[in-house]
Amino acid sequence: LKVGTHFTVHLFSLDINTPFMITDNVQEFADGENANFESVFVLSDFDSAAYSYLYKRENRVVGPPVVLYCATKGEPLQFSCRPLYCTTMLNLSLCFTGFRNKEEMKNLVNLVHHMGGTIRKDFSTKVTHLIAYSTRGEKYRLAVCMGTPILTPSWIHKAWERRDDVLFHAGDEAFRTEFKVPPFQDCVLSFLGFSEEEKSNMEERTLKHGGRHLEVGDERCTHMVVEENSVKELPFSSSNNIFIVKQEWFWGSIQMDARAGESIYLYEKPNDSPAMKKAVSLLSLTTPNSNRKRRRLRDTLAQLTKETEISPFPPPRKRPSAEHSIGSLLDISNTPETCKTLTGMRKSSKPSKSSTPAHSKQSARWQVSKELYQTESNYVDILSTVLQLFKLPLEKEGQVGGPILAQEEMKTIFGSIPDIYDVHTRIKSDLEDLLRDWTENRSVGNVFLKYSKELVRAYPPFVNFFEMSKETIVRCEKSKPRFHAFLKINQAKPECGRQTLVELLIRPVQRLPSVALLLSDIKKHTSDDNPDKITLEKAIESLKEVMTHINEDKRKTEGQKQIFDVVYEVDGCPANLLSSHRSLVYRVETIALGDQPCDRGENVTLFLFNDCLEIARKRHKVINTFKSPLGQTRPPPPLKHITLMPLSQIRRVLDLQDTDDCVNAFALVVRPPTEQENLLFSFQLAAEETVKNTWLRTLCRHVANTICRADAEDLIQCTDPDSLQVSTKDMDSTLSKASRAIKKTSKKVTRAFSFTKTPKRVIQRAFMANSTPDEKSQMLSSENRLGSSSTLAAHHSPSMVHLPSMFERKYHTFSRSSTHLF
Repeated sequence: LKVGTHFTVHLFSLDINTPFMITDNVQEFADGENANFESVFVLSDFDSAAYSYLYKRENRVVGPPVVLYCATKGEPLQFSCRPLYCTTMLNLSLCFTGFRNKEEMKNLVNLVHHMGGTIRKDFSTKVTHLIAYSTRGEKYRLAVCMGTPILTPSWIHKAWERRDDVLFHAGDEAFRTEFKVPPFQDCVLSFLGFSEEEKSNMEERTLKHGGRHLEVGDERCTHMVVEENSVKELPFSSSNNIFIVKQEWFWGSIQMDARAGESIYLYEKPNDSPAMKKAVSLLSLTTPNSNRKRRRLRDTLAQLTKETEISPFPPPRKRPSAEHSIGSLLDISNTPETCKTLTGMRKSSKPSKSSTPAHSKQSARWQVSKELYQTESNYVDILSTVLQLFKLPLEKEGQVGGPILAQEEMKTIFGSIPDIYDVHTRIKSDLEDLLRDWTENRSVGNVFLKYSKELVRAYPPFVNFFEMSKETIVRCEKSKPRFHAFLKINQAKPECGRQTLVELLIRPVQRLPSVALLLSDIKKHTSDDNPDKITLEKAIESLKEVMTHINEDKRKTEGQKQIFDVVYEVDGCPANLLSSHRSLVYRVETIALGDQPCDRGENVTLFLFNDCLEIARKRHKVINTFKSPLGQTRPPPPLKHITLMPLSQIRRVLDLQDTDDCVNAFALVVRPPTEQENLLFSFQLAAEETVKNTWLRTLCRHVANTICRADAEDLIQCTDPDSLQVSTKDMDSTLSKASRAIKKTSKKVTRAFSFTKTPKRVIQRAFMANSTPDEKSQMLSSENRLGSSSTLAAHHSPSMVHLPSMFERKYHTFSRSSTHLF
């Protein structure tokens, strides 16, 4: 063993049990051969002339770290056909890609061999590390797919710098992590269709992950990332030198910590669906005939709520036996044409087990029960989306780049979602069976009573810790770029309806109050002699019991306190507006543009709550003030209640385009369960500070939450106001104001002269006050036998008993025709 003088002390300090010699002249030993022993030269400098002399004569050369490593391990000297300085890359197999400088690559290969590593020309499963100068090429793609670490050449240079550290190994994950090839290395990106905030965020992350960014259209760009939901046309013709990809490619590359393949993320121009084209063509048609206009408007509203309604979820999975029954049941449209068609089909075909009479299916009780099933089906699909798109992929073993989240973080975020999903899947199945064989006596309440104990077990653990779950998501998204990218990828998928994971996870918090509201609506449309009425009351109480197990603090918000202000401000506001789960979200001042829900030109205030919409108009005349029991006075309510409408009745939100005759307007397509056709509520925003786009998006988000749909954005549709016969023209003109005043006066005159508008009890009390005891008893007995109208018809008003019969007839004639005077 021949050694350099610099390492004499190290060799003598270790008992390697091997004879050695120390010399400064290797030439006298380099050419000598001996059959009894092999000469191994230990050199500390692999760049010296002595090394070159020994290497050319194929002598066995090692570095001092090899001797020290073998002595420490008690192993024989490592054999290598090439000079071996250290064992820093022992058992590592490397492959190179993207290198164009042969001298640089040759130098790197020599360093790998000096550190005990091997080089392979072709990439295979035996390759442990890929050294990449570029993120292009087949070797790079294979390494990404197989999860092989992809490192920069700096990893080899830094490992060589630590060659004298005997215990160091270059394969240590903590060391190699800082030399990973960033996903956007040698990429120049541009971004199209994103908001300024999102664009700035993506540009910052591009720099952080090894890339550069330029403006759209720059010829140096290698990629143009497109927001596919907002971009319909490209600003220039595409070139073969640039990849035009969807944003999922960008976030997918960050999540994998490697450049994703562009082929499956290429942007394609969206094609308009046939249903949308039909709806647009239908909206563009107008006709001068008023009857045809009304017909056209009715067809347009039906088209907007049926054919252009795009759901991100597939239809509910059905058993083969239910393929025709439940599917056709949920597609029923309550238009007269549909009713005729259904009637004709029933006449021409034999009744099946699942078929029910037309009047049963079209009752208000059936309509709300169907709505309960649809929202339950949507809710189950959303829970399935949370589990399939988020929870299961995060739990999957063998992820590229390692686990994205720790197990503790996973448990905090998702909690008891699987348990909630299981119980609601069974509830959905029971509701489906109930609707398939529907009769008015079928019990809806029993479905929820059956699972009340399971709901009590599943919901409180999740709802009570929802704030912690949300905070964990926000914290991990900020601190873990791969989790941020994971969320961006999956939240952009159609199943999520462009909603975030936090917005999807809030659905369990809102679901039980929504179910209680729907059950109350079913109860309202259930007759007193129906056994389900009592069962529904018990089911509602059971849901309230579940909600009482949830911390009261979760429901105490500023929005709930504002409900009392609404009750005091709106005259005739329903008492059931007050609820522990309800909160005020938005208040909008508008002007009515149609004849629904009040007259054109009325000042209307819309109070948006998390599950309903209170519509109130400005009072025409304020009466005296109210006094409290303590003698204090408070101002009279400035608003008059019109209707309290559940958000589930809103089928479509129409963003009316600004034209010369229509400015800052929107409309709601509404279908109450008691109506056979869609209603159109059109409004103009009155307050300048209200941003229409923000208001409509907020409204749609809460409508989607109520009906358990993820695609809130798809509820909005931009529409030409002329097709809906909506206009804001001349709203403030003198003629328009005079016309509205005449209309109000006409209604007052009609109410004053029409007996049919007078409350029956008031008229009855008037008769009772001017009748003898015998007449009173006769009147009460006749009222029991006949209806109230027949009783009143049999008696003359005391104020008119002495009037001539001719005047009395004229008076009634005037009363009936007064509605047509103006």
